[in-house]
Amino acid sequence: MKKINLSTSITLFNSISELPEEVQSLMNEAIKIRETAYAPYSKFLVGTAFLLENGEVITGNNQENAAYPSGMCAERVAVWKASSDYPGIPILKIAITAKSLNNLVSEPIAPCGACRQTLSEYEINQKYNIEIYFMGETGKIIKTDSLLDLLPLAFDKSFL
Repeated sequence: MKKINLSTSITLFNSISELPEEVQSLMNEAIKIRETAYAPYSKFLVGTAFLLENGEVITGNNQENAAYPSGMCAERVAVWKASSDYPGIPILKIAITAKSLNNLVSEPIAPCGACRQTLSEYEINQKYNIEIYFMGETGKIIKTDSLLDLLPLAFDKSFL
């Protein structure tokens, strides 16, 4: 038997003003689109903005449905839009923000497991790391250098 330790390195920013200018702009786009999320049931609004290699910014927000499994997370809305509108163009950076209409969200909110799995496939296929920045409504922002930092030992097409 052999024990293997996995580790992830993150960068922690205290506020949006500490982010690089390009990422501040991206996070502000995520905040803007977050406000138009359709979340009448959970009251939990999520917005995301993707910076593509060609300079385009793609946004998405969560879309709920009374039949809960029929809703969709902001990250998957945006990644599928990016893939549909700009096939083959790598994703460089992702900004994610979340807020609740029920209480203040001051801790960074990472992508859910399904979004991590979906985004990992895009990162693996493009053979280029995607920087991920995520925050709550206010407060600190976490940055990872790769989606795979959030999903070590990811399942991909090589297992099929």
